[in-house]
Amino acid sequence: ADPRSPAGAALPRSSPMAAQPPPSAAEPAEPEPGGRYEAVAPHWFYCKVTDARERWVPFSAQDSERLEAAHGAGKAQDDVVVPTSGGRYDVQLRARRRVAVYWEEEAAEVRRCTWFYKGDKDNKFIPYSESFSEELEEAYMIAVTLGEWKKKLESPNREVIILHNPKLMVHYHPVASSDDWVSTPTEQGRPRTVKRGVENIPVEIPNGEPLQIDHLVFVVHGIGPACDIRFRSIVQCVNDFRNVSLSMLQSHFRKAQEQQQVGRVEFLPVNWHSSLHSTGVDVDLERITLPSINRLRHFINDTILDVFFYNSSTYCQTIVDTVASEMNRLHRLFLQRNPQFKGGVSIAGHSLGSLILFDLLTNQKADPEEDKHCAQGSRTTSSMGSIEEVKEILKKLELSEYCDVFEKEKMDRQALFLCTEKNLKEMGIPLGPRMKILHYISSKTEMKVTAELWLHPQSPVTPAQRSGAALSIPLSQVSANYPQLNYKPSIFFAFGSPIGMFLTVRGVKRIDPSYSLPTCKGFFNIFHPFDPVAYRIEPMIVPELEFEPMLLPHHKGRKRMHLELKEGLTRMSVDLKNNLLGSLRVAWQSFTRAPVPALEAGSSEAEAEAEAGTEKQPDMKPEEPPAAVKEEPPPINVGRLNGGNRIDYVLQEKPIESFNEYLFALQGHLCYWESEDTVLLVLKEIYQTQGIALDQPLPGSQ
Repeated sequence: ADPRSPAGAALPRSSPMAAQPPPSAAEPAEPEPGGRYEAVAPHWFYCKVTDARERWVPFSAQDSERLEAAHGAGKAQDDVVVPTSGGRYDVQLRARRRVAVYWEEEAAEVRRCTWFYKGDKDNKFIPYSESFSEELEEAYMIAVTLGEWKKKLESPNREVIILHNPKLMVHYHPVASSDDWVSTPTEQGRPRTVKRGVENIPVEIPNGEPLQIDHLVFVVHGIGPACDIRFRSIVQCVNDFRNVSLSMLQSHFRKAQEQQQVGRVEFLPVNWHSSLHSTGVDVDLERITLPSINRLRHFINDTILDVFFYNSSTYCQTIVDTVASEMNRLHRLFLQRNPQFKGGVSIAGHSLGSLILFDLLTNQKADPEEDKHCAQGSRTTSSMGSIEEVKEILKKLELSEYCDVFEKEKMDRQALFLCTEKNLKEMGIPLGPRMKILHYISSKTEMKVTAELWLHPQSPVTPAQRSGAALSIPLSQVSANYPQLNYKPSIFFAFGSPIGMFLTVRGVKRIDPSYSLPTCKGFFNIFHPFDPVAYRIEPMIVPELEFEPMLLPHHKGRKRMHLELKEGLTRMSVDLKNNLLGSLRVAWQSFTRAPVPALEAGSSEAEAEAEAGTEKQPDMKPEEPPAAVKEEPPPINVGRLNGGNRIDYVLQEKPIESFNEYLFALQGHLCYWESEDTVLLVLKEIYQTQGIALDQPLPGSQ
C-alpha cells in the first residue's frame, strides 16, 4: 500500500490560506453564507482483494442499515456481530472485519463510509478512512454553516484537500521531489475528485436478499481447485449461481413472491479438493514429477489426477469422508443459524462431484425404520427371532462365544448392521472378531444395493454367485466405507456428469427400472450438448429404445432462434427432397413406359396414380401441423430413478457455439454456473415439491 494513501492518512489540520482552483475547473456559483447543513448519510463498504488489487464493495441497503443501527446502538459493547449477505458473512463491528461463516476465506476490512476520492488506476471511488472522513465532514459543516469556502486541509503526509464549494472538492497527491527541502505541499500532481456521500458517486448498491429461505442446496465441485473458464473457486461460482437464482425468482416467480409464498433458495459450496491435497500427496507427486513442461505437469497433478485419486481406495475414502462430513457440518451450522428453517435439502454436483454424490446416495440406508431403531438405541426391544438371527450370523463367523454379549445389548439384525467399530469396541469385542463382523456387514450391505441396482453383467451370474460374497459387479470398483448423511435430500442435480460413463466402465450394463436412490426420490442429469465430460443415464435404464434427451426450455420461453431456423431449414429440405423425388419418379415412369404400346393403358394409369400421389402430397402438407403435435414423443418409462419422470436434460447451445463444437467444448463443461436455463430448472423442480409453479409454464417442460 502507498504510505501516502489518504485512506491511512493522519488527521489533517485546517489551514486558513486560500487556494485557487485548477484552471481547467469551472467554479460554480458560491452558496450564500450561513447555509443549511445536513449530516451525510453513511453507507458501509468492505474491501475485496483480488490478485493483490483492492476493490471496495458496498453492502446492500438492508445490510448497511442493519450495520448502522448496530453501530448506533452498540458502541459500548465489545463484540457486536451482524450477519450480512444472507447470513453467509458476519461483520465484527468493533474490529471492522467481515468473516465468512460456512467456508474459509480471508477476513475483509469493513468501513463506515461517508467521503470518497477517485482512484488513479481504474477511476473508481475509494472511501477515506473513518477518522479522516470525520475531519472532512467537520470542515465541510463549518464551511457550509459559516459560508467560508476555499479551505485547505493539509495532512502531515503532504496530501492536500481543498473544499472550493459543495460541488467542487479536490484532493492533491504531491509529486515526489528529489529535494525535499524545496518541495512544498502545493497543488502539485494530478488532482483527484472528492465526493461526499455514496449517492454522489457512480456505484451500484446491490439488492438485498429475501430473509425467508425456502430450500437449502449443497453444491459439490469437480476436479481441481478452479471451477470455470476464469479459474474461479467453487465459492465464487456458487455465488454466481445464487445471484442468477435470485434474478430468476424475480422474473419467473413474481406472483408467488408478491403473495409471500416464495423467499429464496440458499446455495452453499462444498469443497473437498483442499482436504485431499493437504494429505501430503502433493509432496509425493512433486518428488516424482519430471522437470520439463512444468506448468502443464503441475496443472495435471492439481486437476486431472483427482479422477485417479477417486479410483484409489485410500484417497477415495478421504474424498467421500470429506464430502459427507462437510455437508453434515454445513447442515448443522445452517440449522443453528436459521432455527426457523422448515424447508427441504437438495444436493448438486458438477463433473466428478456428481459421481461422488451418486456413490454416496446409493450407499445411504434406505429403511426409514432404521433411524427409529438408531434413535431408540438400547431401549428398543428386539424380537427373539431377530436376536436368534444375530446368533446365526455369529455362529457362521465362528464367533459364538460373543452371543451373550450381543443378547445382553439387545442387538437384533438391524442394530447389528448399524454398528460401527467404535460400538463393537465399547461392547468389549476384541480386534479380530471386530474385523470379521465389520467385513460381514460391509459385504452384505454392498450385496443388497448391488442386487437392487447393478443388474445385467456381461457374463451371466448364477444364483450361487449372487448369494455369495464375491459378486463380480460391486457398487463401485473402489472399496470404501460410505458415511451416512444427517438428512434425506429431496432432489439430486448432476451438471455435466460422467456418471453414465463410470458405471459402464465399472461393468454395469443396465440399471433396473425399479431402482431408486434409497433416500433421494429426484434425480436430474443436466448437460450442455458439447460438454465432453457429460454422459446420459436414460439409455442405461431403457437400452432397447432410442430417444433424445429432454430439451431444456429457454428461460425466455422459446427455443433459441438459430435452433428454430435450423429445424425449419431441415424440415424444408426434407419436403423439397420428397417433392423432387416424387417428380423424378413420375418423369422416369412416364419416360420408360411410353414406348411400349401394350402398356399404354397401364402407363397412363401409373401416371394417373403418380400424379394423384404428387397431388396428394401438397394436401398432406397442411396436415403437417398435426405432425408437429406428433413430434412430441410418447411418454417414455424411464423407471423410478426420478420418480417416473425424465432424467436427461440437454441445454440449448448459443448461436455462436453452434459454429464450432470443438472450440466451445471446454466452455460447454464449465457453463452451468451462469446458465439461466439450468438455474430455472433447479428452481422449478425445487418449488414444485412445495406446490408452487412458475408464473407461466415454459413450453416443452414436464
